[in-house]
Amino acid sequence: MKLIIVHHHFRPGGVRRVIELATPHLVAHWPERVRGVVLAAGEAPDAAWLRDFRRRLHGTPVKVFVRPAFGYVSEMAPGARRNITRLVSDGVLELWRENLRDECLIWAHNLGLGRNLYLARELTFSSYNRWPFLIAHHHDWWFDNRWHHFAAMREPGFRKLDAVAGAVLAASPQICHVAVNHDDARVLEKHFPGLAGWLPNPIEPVKRPLAARVEAARAWLRQQLGDDAPVWLLPCRLLRRKNIAEALLLTRWLRPGAWLATTGGVSSAEEQAYADSLLAAAQTYNWRLRLGILHGDETQKPSVPELLAASEAVVLTSLQEGFGLAFLEAAAAQRPLVARRLPNIAPDLAKFGFRFPQCYGEVWVDPSLFDWHGERERQARLFAQWKGLMPSAAGRLAGKPAVLASGNDPRPVPFSRLTLAAQLEVLARPLDESWERCAPLNRFLTAWRERALEGRLQASPWPPSAARWLGGRAYARRFLQLMPVPCWAPLPAAAGKAAQAEFLRRKLRSENLYPLLWNSIS
Repeated sequence: MKLIIVHHHFRPGGVRRVIELATPHLVAHWPERVRGVVLAAGEAPDAAWLRDFRRRLHGTPVKVFVRPAFGYVSEMAPGARRNITRLVSDGVLELWRENLRDECLIWAHNLGLGRNLYLARELTFSSYNRWPFLIAHHHDWWFDNRWHHFAAMREPGFRKLDAVAGAVLAASPQICHVAVNHDDARVLEKHFPGLAGWLPNPIEPVKRPLAARVEAARAWLRQQLGDDAPVWLLPCRLLRRKNIAEALLLTRWLRPGAWLATTGGVSSAEEQAYADSLLAAAQTYNWRLRLGILHGDETQKPSVPELLAASEAVVLTSLQEGFGLAFLEAAAAQRPLVARRLPNIAPDLAKFGFRFPQCYGEVWVDPSLFDWHGERERQARLFAQWKGLMPSAAGRLAGKPAVLASGNDPRPVPFSRLTLAAQLEVLARPLDESWERCAPLNRFLTAWRERALEGRLQASPWPPSAARWLGGRAYARRFLQLMPVPCWAPLPAAAGKAAQAEFLRRKLRSENLYPLLWNSIS
């Protein structure tokens, strides 16, 4: 059998990390059956990453199949977009022909992101008619604060929600839908009984890098930043949903004088305006912020584990995550973590046995620190534009954002519920002033500040129970349990539409609305 791994790209990030960690365990757990691995994507993987991936598979053949039509549609040239249906169909047909003589399993990642519905539709169609089984592994969803993707998807064949559901959440005895957190998996299991599951990402505690490597990483950081001030690390790509301004605010409040550094840079054109706005503000106000410190050629640079070990603390302020791999990477590195609690993944992390001492719900800010009325007007305009991207049926489900629900009188509001413009206004105020006005609204931060200044922030120990949930062998066993069994009951034809409708009701609640995600420059 050949394991065909399909993803839009193999750029640094959580999905690539899952693939590189999990595939060796799948091959090792299934050595008598896996004859080879095919990496199918819209662009070739980094050469160094590919060499390491092949090394991890200990001789199992790895072939790379690249077709630009498998990538993000929004990043394609106009000519390719005009012919996308044919190009995707030809690419999938060629992939099928090249592997026709072998039994195949397709492991497709992030079709639910909606960045290439043509590919999702063609793969699900192929599973109906040609290939034996497709595991649709959903890490993120297009309807989870990504409605600009729906606007981009309004092309022939995908103008209605039902058509999108037919591509992303197809109901077939040849397709198993998998989520990376229990919250999403419960919805899938309800609508696709016997053909859905929960597959938490694999991660294993790594040995702490050698002291010499850690010291080399510290020296490299000093060289990059120009001094030896403490570094708080935000291990992420440069994405709006990472809520980087909040990480900067917390770093400045809790550890004045420390640097905040993000590991990854911009990997998608739609995030460039956000990155540019952050960088311009940091330069204007001389904030200690370094974006994308590992961006570009990864050779001659420390690894992420080495940077984690060399940093004083780790910060995670995401608005949404599918799994939260960075939480576990911080624990594996035994670094203190300051993190925003996410309701969809916090129960899973607790189930694995992790306890994060510096985890919070929201950071509240005093409205005097930004232009309240200007922000309300801005949000009203952006929210109307955002709802305008939706079909009317979805728009009616949308709750009311926190600032717009607060009335005309200024009142404290979570920092995460502000646009980037208002977040930067808060950051631009003198540090002592913003701390004095906001500390009474966030009593927990006073204790954390004392711990940070005294070097007493706490790390989460790696629990013995984690291996049972997150170890490579456990991952391989769960993966194999997703494989088909005979005599499944037929699924309702509308299962995908019903699942998508339930997801929409959940994701459009007020508590899930963030202005940062409505627009790339908000």
